[in-house]
Amino acid sequence: MLQYGIHPSDIADNKEQIDEQINQIKELVKSNKKVVGIGEIGLDYYWHNDNKELQKYAFTKQINLANELNLPISIHTRDAIDDTINILKNEVKIKSSGVLHCCPFNRELVKHGLDAGLYIAFGGTCTFKNSKNADEIINMVPLEKILIETDSPYLAPDPVRGTRNDSRNLIYVIKKIANVRELTVEEVAKITYNNAKELFKI
Repeated sequence: MLQYGIHPSDIADNKEQIDEQINQIKELVKSNKKVVGIGEIGLDYYWHNDNKELQKYAFTKQINLANELNLPISIHTRDAIDDTINILKNEVKIKSSGVLHCCPFNRELVKHGLDAGLYIAFGGTCTFKNSKNADEIINMVPLEKILIETDSPYLAPDPVRGTRNDSRNLIYVIKKIANVRELTVEEVAKITYNNAKELFKI
């Protein structure tokens, strides 16, 4: 299972190079039947805030590419919530759904993501004791739109926070969601597994 995309931390220096990279992604997708999505794409102003317009350009162009190829997208957003919302709400319509990857616990972002037909992915951060709004956001997302993820090797959940993260730690995320939604671990595991299959058509 593969995804291709230009991460916002790897944006080229001009629109012409971005267009060339997107054309290369298009050809790679067409030549590989294992590709299930376009991503990670999006905005990251934490590491790079001097090329915001190029990041937004690459983001919208890749959403359009995903629409053309009828593939879902995986969205990365960090310190860029307002611009992410504006793009989702006003600039381009998502055709084949997608996921807010490692979603920040921001009500407006989640609301607009759901309005755009996106799934919301929860990782280790939802288990952190200092995570604001985590329970509220878990309750806010319909069960049919919840996904889980690792963001490996980063963001290991409590009680193994600070270690190298991998899929063995997903149980802690599942337990957190199960506790908040008053479901069993088995129910959450089944729901999120089926949601992933539905999103990526696997």
